[in-house]
Amino acid sequence: MKLLRRKFLHLAAGAAALSAVSRIARAQTYPTRPVRLIVGAPPGTTTDTVMRLIGHWLAERLGQPFVVENRPGAGSNIAVEVVVRSPPDGYTLLLVPTSSAINATLYEKLNFNFIRDIAPVGSVARVPLIMVVNSSFPAKTVPEFIAYSKANPGKINMASAGNGTAPHVAGELFKMMAGVNMLHVPYRGDAPAVTDLLGGQVQVYFATTAISIEHIKAGKLRPLAVTTATPLEMLPEIPTVGDFLPGYEASVWLGVGAPKNTPAEIIDKLNKEINAGLADAKIKSHFADLGGGVLGGSPTDFGKLISEETDKWGKVVKFSGARPD
Repeated sequence: MKLLRRKFLHLAAGAAALSAVSRIARAQTYPTRPVRLIVGAPPGTTTDTVMRLIGHWLAERLGQPFVVENRPGAGSNIAVEVVVRSPPDGYTLLLVPTSSAINATLYEKLNFNFIRDIAPVGSVARVPLIMVVNSSFPAKTVPEFIAYSKANPGKINMASAGNGTAPHVAGELFKMMAGVNMLHVPYRGDAPAVTDLLGGQVQVYFATTAISIEHIKAGKLRPLAVTTATPLEMLPEIPTVGDFLPGYEASVWLGVGAPKNTPAEIIDKLNKEINAGLADAKIKSHFADLGGGVLGGSPTDFGKLISEETDKWGKVVKFSGARPD
């Protein structure tokens, strides 16, 4: 009996060792065919540009095409569903945007639980927003803006790129922390919001650097502050919102995810190569041109960021009463 038990344990140990060797071998040979990179935004957007930079880097490093597939719609939820339903084999990856953390509360019913169903691979970049007003607006600083808002409650129109977008929740966080009352005016994207800001139909917008920087340089928009905890390199003279509202921080962050149960060895291999890319001077320069900076770190670090941001924006969404467009 003891002999049979020892034989069983020996076979079990051998099977476990064989499985481990198989996983390591799979990670070493991965990828052996093209990899899909699912982006929940149209071509030409900042998120699309970032994923194409990372995809090009991974293709060069790993010897297989990393093909960007744009699946816009429903605040990036369509893209998430594509990945959630894909085999967990490393051949379908997701560009994870800030909206994934916001949507967890914004949408009452989703066909997935993002934190449960998407495995974090690695964080990639963080892009600040800029609190901008029309150049004719009387306030020239954040304290002046807050004072003007309190003296004119409900008379300031705050534009956004749509309900639940990063510019919207950044503005709602400002309202919550500053104790001001502004009327939210949602648009379908950055471009029409900025058009009406330039025309004076709305007075303030928490804009991406890509859509606002040229108007700022031309003197058509006045930047009051950046939304990240540190100043923006391309506008170092502009203070942060946190300088006046301690603890305020809002940004657009991006990373890479995979279906849950994707082998850890594959996730670690992708994470290693992504971090190598983020250390490359050319990629850093591309991100700087977008007004952002690289993040990097382990899959665990990225998972922590997603969890913290989901909690944070959940409170802001509830405060604002926002609903999907």
